[in-house]
Amino acid sequence: MNGLDFEKPVTELEKKIQELRSFISEKKIDLSSEVRRLEEKLEHLKKDTYGNLTAWQRVQIARHPKRPYTLDYVGVIMKDFLELHGDRGFADDKALIAGLARIDDQKVLVIGHQKGRDTKENLKRNFGCAHPEGYRKALRFMQMAEKFDFPIVIFIDTPGAYPGIGAEERGQAQAIALNLREMVSITVPIVAIVIGEGGSGGALGIGVADRVCVLENAYYSVISPEGCAAILWKDGSRAPDAAEVLKLTAADLLKMGIIDEVIPEPLGGAHHDPQQMSATLKTAIQKHLKGLKALKKEELLESRYKKFRSMGVVQE
Repeated sequence: MNGLDFEKPVTELEKKIQELRSFISEKKIDLSSEVRRLEEKLEHLKKDTYGNLTAWQRVQIARHPKRPYTLDYVGVIMKDFLELHGDRGFADDKALIAGLARIDDQKVLVIGHQKGRDTKENLKRNFGCAHPEGYRKALRFMQMAEKFDFPIVIFIDTPGAYPGIGAEERGQAQAIALNLREMVSITVPIVAIVIGEGGSGGALGIGVADRVCVLENAYYSVISPEGCAAILWKDGSRAPDAAEVLKLTAADLLKMGIIDEVIPEPLGGAHHDPQQMSATLKTAIQKHLKGLKALKKEELLESRYKKFRSMGVVQE
């Protein structure tokens, strides 16, 4: 198990319970009362640990290597998924996937960042950091969805857009800026969910949506805590302080009106119960799509425009 530092008391108690069960099975003795006592203690410990998480601890959970990624959710929530490829200009970016699918009987276009589970796949997926061709691919298929009147479902999970020389030479900033401009005027419903990391323009490049939701332990921020700490204090080790200052948690974002909903996770994070998380996510997506489909196209565009124009307004 890939336990985080603050989870050590929980993982140690879980290990102790497992060892006790193995001992009971081997020796054929009844210690069920002791097992129940430890299980109750574990439940209280989990609630205390996960009920009082700091911003930095939520960032750590958002980055957990066992956390479900886009294709994990697509495989459970949707059916008949057909992946589409390429930007018709340079290449097919594996860090950002797109395809057609169904949620029950509703046809949708699904787009999302995709990370890898091991070194080989992470190199293939570029650790979920999309190149400009990824954003151009996303826009190409969003415009196709508009043509065929398919709602768009987006999963955001990236540390940020890839900042390499090649990406900059091929117009990384321009590709993201174009997406921001064009997504405002897409005439079909768009629902975006931050399922893990929501890093900077790399996240926002597919994040202009009618409904923006963030999973309970995901984060959405203009910069990573490490990057912020390096700029403000010239010390990357102060990332926990930066995480608090950035107000990047789902609860903070909802309070500031940046997002529309915090989607609850199983105790300890989505990776503790991916099936339950998928069911909760599916319900949220269906709820938002149903509400948005009831709007006329003019109402949809006006609402989306006002949503983003109202952000950052300060009253004294």
